[in-house]
Amino acid sequence: MIKVLFVCHGNICRSPMAEFILRDMVKKRGVSDRFLIASCATSDEEIFNGIGNPVYPPAKKELARHGISCEGKRAVQLKKSDYENYDYLICMDENNYRNMLRMLGGDPEGKISKLMNHTSRPGNVADPWYTGDFETTYTDIVEGCEALLKELI
Repeated sequence: MIKVLFVCHGNICRSPMAEFILRDMVKKRGVSDRFLIASCATSDEEIFNGIGNPVYPPAKKELARHGISCEGKRAVQLKKSDYENYDYLICMDENNYRNMLRMLGGDPEGKISKLMNHTSRPGNVADPWYTGDFETTYTDIVEGCEALLKELI
């Protein structure tokens, strides 16, 4: 079983988009049984009294435009134990990367990477929280997930 954890700041836009895009890709390839895919946040800003907010409506709408559902997903925060429980911890930008290293106490096994660094366009996934451009974010994540999946299977 290949275990992939996507990480962003709040777990309401980019990382859940990546989670459900990759889930859709592995399902369409008939290899869902070989993967465990989840997402989480470095921050607890979207979690109140232990209950995470659902996927941000514009992100949910962008996924739905492509036939992908994210129903039931709520924000959760990265835990130190996630490092041992996942094979790949994939973040969306440099800030997430630095926060993950701090929260997890480093990356001794080389499990942490930025999603776009798996593509021919290394860098950050566009953050729609600031731009409002969920289509560009979707495009970046699809490109990143396709490249990642090619590496994994």
